[in-house]
Amino acid sequence: MGTPRFAVPSLKALVERGFNVVWVVTQPSRPRGRGRRTSPTPVKEFALKHGLPVSEPAGVRDEGFVRWLRSLDLDLIVVVAYGKILPGEVLSVPRLGCVNLHASVLPRYRGAAPINWAIMNGDRKTGVTTMLMEEGMDTGPVLLTEEVTIGDDETAGELSERLSELGADLLVRTVRLFAEGRIEPRPQDDSIATYAPMLRKEDGRIDWKLGAIEIKNRVRGLEPWPGAYTYWKGRLLKIHSGDALETDAHGDVEPGTVVGVSKGGIMVKCGEGVFEIKELQIEGKRRMTADEFVRGYRLGKEEVFD
Repeated sequence: MGTPRFAVPSLKALVERGFNVVWVVTQPSRPRGRGRRTSPTPVKEFALKHGLPVSEPAGVRDEGFVRWLRSLDLDLIVVVAYGKILPGEVLSVPRLGCVNLHASVLPRYRGAAPINWAIMNGDRKTGVTTMLMEEGMDTGPVLLTEEVTIGDDETAGELSERLSELGADLLVRTVRLFAEGRIEPRPQDDSIATYAPMLRKEDGRIDWKLGAIEIKNRVRGLEPWPGAYTYWKGRLLKIHSGDALETDAHGDVEPGTVVGVSKGGIMVKCGEGVFEIKELQIEGKRRMTADEFVRGYRLGKEEVFD
């Protein structure tokens, strides 16, 4: 059971390493992109390409869906970013239970957006965890974990790609060892649990009163979606990349004010330090370097981003 691109390497690994994938379950196809054309999920695309049967149930609590699952006589359900919480009726279907791959080192960052929040909070490390599922939100006993270091300039999109591959290997190892009875599930310590709530479009709006390092982490953690953005002369301006400059200069300048412009970047005063914008995109136009933007839009010092 899986839906987005993150789940595809796990399905691919299970298929290529000889596991009997009886069925693939994914979320229903929905309108996507600017044209709002209905398109299949990345997991469905992979499954169809490799001749795997696919179901797209509207609801996982439906009695008919649960009866159908039982009819498959399953040993295990493997879940990777499916996107819906599974009820007890589904969790009890397979003989060995349900195994989930989660993109954090549990119990840190339970929830929908663990990769984004790890970067936005300035964490130096994260990882992947496999766990035996129960009805709580990522609360089940841990099977295996693997840690990685987060790169200084790594975005959520880049880290997601890396963790999806690492997670696929961990998942295959988990399924094999768990089926053989060679993993002892370990209860999570709820007292140290943290949460990573689902991101909203408005989470991307930059608060220039934050420190430059915090803003850099938010820009990285919100790339590619929802994207960090600000406003300039009433137009939305998406910030794709930049760097934090720790400087005490410009102390009397309002946060959000442009304090320097060069070929390398646009310097913006923050609550603490200066953030140097490297790549940006004004609404309706393509992504461009700071130098291209300054030359095309005549941005100068003392202008203000809101």
